[in-house]
Amino acid sequence: MSKPFMFEKPLGMRDTLPRLYEMKVAAREEISSELKKWGYQMIETPTLEYYDTVGVASAILDQQLFKLLDQQGRTLVLRPDMTAPIARLVASSLKEEAYPLRLSYQSHVFRAQQHEAGKPAEFEQVGAELIGDGTVSADAEVIALMINSLKHAGLSNFKIAIGHVGFLQALFLDIVGNSVRTDSFIRFLYEKNFVGFREHVKQLSLSSIDKARMLQLLKLRGGPTILKDAQQLIQTEEGLKAIEELEELWAILEAYQLTDYVKFDLNLVLHMSYYTGVVFEGYGKYLGVPLSSGGRYDELLEKFERPAHATGFGIRLDLLVEALGENRAKPKKTCLIFSRERRWEAIEEATCRRKQQQAVVLQDLAGIKDLDAMTGQYDEVLYFIGKQSKEER
Repeated sequence: MSKPFMFEKPLGMRDTLPRLYEMKVAAREEISSELKKWGYQMIETPTLEYYDTVGVASAILDQQLFKLLDQQGRTLVLRPDMTAPIARLVASSLKEEAYPLRLSYQSHVFRAQQHEAGKPAEFEQVGAELIGDGTVSADAEVIALMINSLKHAGLSNFKIAIGHVGFLQALFLDIVGNSVRTDSFIRFLYEKNFVGFREHVKQLSLSSIDKARMLQLLKLRGGPTILKDAQQLIQTEEGLKAIEELEELWAILEAYQLTDYVKFDLNLVLHMSYYTGVVFEGYGKYLGVPLSSGGRYDELLEKFERPAHATGFGIRLDLLVEALGENRAKPKKTCLIFSRERRWEAIEEATCRRKQQQAVVLQDLAGIKDLDAMTGQYDEVLYFIGKQSKEER
């Protein structure tokens, strides 16, 4: 194995420069403030978890886990997501707390990359989990909270796509008859391989009516009117119940006055087996990947021996900042440059401005090699150089 270059970083790891860091902090603070207003309590979980608990329960594929051994030979993982660690926490440290629980977090997660394709192996998420409430009101709450969080972070041009895993499973089981075939179609949708989906439908020995039903599914994207079209495709109680939930969900989001940000996409699949009901993704303008996602996962808490309904979301801060671009207002940058004779005066001025919550750099003239290059970084530059004149006193 070759030795890495001096400035080379591990695959998928990134440096965060000052400007980007400032934008991430500002977005994080706005989202955290919104989460608090909705009654969500912030928690932290360890960076390292046991593979046999959180690693196995996580929605993240096994090959994307960072694994290492502790001194006792047990396999650990770097935290791959926050939902499984929170489920562990709820079933242990919070086991005496009554449901529903409203928890929030801001944490770094780690997902190994096989190739250098621009995807980070470490990124920061901010999100919320509503645990112990199986109502459609809970689904609507987390979606509304995610929308408001994105808005308060400064994002204005975005859409939330909403689907329902239960509807897809009911439709596929009704048509193809078994879970193995159902899983193959769900995988096509999970991979967004719609060409493969169509070809697979053509190869199956189905009636022309059932093939048309399968292909019609791919058109179920848009406003609430598509739910009427979905009802024409489904013939089972489970499928109709899923449509009813989506209709109720839309009505609640109307009460929140947030439907302008929402559309339905009944092809949406976020994970093969993790989610159980309503799922959703957030898309920012010009981004090719979702910047937020979430959904209902009613079976996860069973793995930690404290069964409960649950739903939640996570927002990727790096992608949110990319979507925000330069729209976010930059804080004014001020620099006070002083010579030895007027150091005290410059310090007094800097102290006064900082008390007024201004960001001020205090720089000794003797420490500057290129004055033009240095001062070009600031919006305002004030000089305290030479002996103070009588007019200045």
